Amino acid sequence: MEHFNVFITDTAQADMDNIYNYIAFVLHSPETGKKQYERIANQIKDLNIFPERYGLIDILSKNPNRFRRMKVDNFSVIYCILDKNVFVTNVLYNASDIEDRLN
Repeated sequence: MEHFNVFITDTAQADMDNIYNYIAFVLHSPETGKKQYERIANQIKDLNIFPERYGLIDILSKNPNRFRRMKVDNFSVIYCILDKNVFVTNVLYNASDIEDRLN
């Protein structure tokens, strides 16, 4: 079975931190924030095996990096595959304007 290296960009890490902070401090539910953060992080780690299983993002189909979207609960993990590496670029709330945020 082929394994890929998974890298989280600073932007994606900041997105994850913001998700935790919003749930923990704005919604006053730190335990829920921690669990949501961990679910996203664990799904990202699992991209090391067969990351092609998630579909390409239509709105970015002209991009040569061919970005993909993995949904985790109410969030989308945006990533691309280059050689044997997976680069997670964003973690966005599904109800937000994802197209606008990515452009």
